[in-house]
Amino acid sequence: MKHPHDSGIAHGRPAQPGTTTPAPLPAVTFAGLQLPTQVLRTLSELGVREPFPIQAATLPDALQGRDILGRGRTGSGKTLAFGLPLLTRTAGRRAEPKQPLALVLVPTRELAQQVTQALAPYAEALRLRIATVVGGTSIGRQAAALREGAEVVVATPGRLHDLIERNACRLGRVRITVLDEADQMCDLGFLPQVAAVLDQVHPDGQRMLFSATLDRDVDELVRRYLHDPMVHSVDPAAGTVATMEHHLLVVHGPDRYAVITEIAARDGRVLLFLDTKHAVDQLTRHLRASGVHAGALHSGKSQPQRTRTLAQFKNSEITVLVATDVAARGLHVDDLDLVVNVDPPADAKDYVHRAGRTARAGESGSVVTLVPAGQRRETSRMMAGAGIEPTVTKVRSGEAELSRITGARTPSGIPLDGGPTAPRPKNTNAPFRGLGTSKGTSRGAGGKSRKAGEARKLAEARKAALVRRNG
Repeated sequence: MKHPHDSGIAHGRPAQPGTTTPAPLPAVTFAGLQLPTQVLRTLSELGVREPFPIQAATLPDALQGRDILGRGRTGSGKTLAFGLPLLTRTAGRRAEPKQPLALVLVPTRELAQQVTQALAPYAEALRLRIATVVGGTSIGRQAAALREGAEVVVATPGRLHDLIERNACRLGRVRITVLDEADQMCDLGFLPQVAAVLDQVHPDGQRMLFSATLDRDVDELVRRYLHDPMVHSVDPAAGTVATMEHHLLVVHGPDRYAVITEIAARDGRVLLFLDTKHAVDQLTRHLRASGVHAGALHSGKSQPQRTRTLAQFKNSEITVLVATDVAARGLHVDDLDLVVNVDPPADAKDYVHRAGRTARAGESGSVVTLVPAGQRRETSRMMAGAGIEPTVTKVRSGEAELSRITGARTPSGIPLDGGPTAPRPKNTNAPFRGLGTSKGTSRGAGGKSRKAGEARKLAEARKAALVRRNG
């Protein structure tokens, strides 16, 4: 079989300036690759029949031990693109205590768990042991798993750094290293830890780096640590996916909360993005008081809480996930067809990241961004930077056009947690962050004092969010 990089296409050549012209990839099948029988059997049992484009392009080179630079959005099938070669090339070897043989670094706990779950059947078929190393859970148990011996470690940089500092993990025998969602790791400030890890793994080992973008920090990693990498970039950016619709909904200020509540009450799952942990909790409480099955996901939640909430969302026990950017990085949920930017993202890169939660693996989906009329121009410029020309629509709660675009409907109004029914919020032009939800309006001098305090908290929250955005 002719491999993708034998065809002379730009996507399969070593990194060269200006090699950006795409070309059709020749047909590649799992059966035509040098994969172990156990892996092929497991693929068949799991119903994985045809490789996604990023897998078809990457697998031949990765299986030969080449360094890989993969550019593809989340949801494009990258986990098996790096996971199958990593497991295949590690099979038959046995790890010594505390000394793994292969390493996958990811930016978040949720993504680490997803990668482990995706690779576990193939690792089991090849009799390889995987240890998941993340914060928020017992470091003692993770150290014990490494002591017992794990061929493959899936880790977040912070917790791996802690284990190395405790002499519970040594990386000198790691010959295959994967950086998944490298741009997000850099965005979260993990570049120093990632570089320290790459300085410790076997110098002649294979490195595979996958990233949606190649900005300055990621480019630095590529130049310092990848040797003559094969470049594969067969997936479009999230913003240009043909199966994804983009809507900019211009909402009259006093109507904003009613609009988002009706969207949340739709028949089907929806992911709502807000800027701050406080705003996430506040909106979640309001939605549950309105009869909407909603759950909150942000970095202030414990890891067991985050794991439970995500599991409930995936099995539709809750239908609305209200989240901050940090908690939802790398999040994968099958059949999620609507993402709503309740607070517009800070920049084009954040927009692409949020949008990538839907229309995954060839499915369709919509991304809706809510803006008051005064922010429309600014938000449109941000979306243009992401290569997006959205459909712009003025909407009001209760209107058919809002239902047509989002599936919005009137919530039941029956509280889920035994509290009072949520009243319709007081008319206000305030954004969702810091907006009071279900406590009604204050009265008298005490009410004015509370309002002043809320205004101060709102200003502080906005300032803190700006500081976090700017690093």
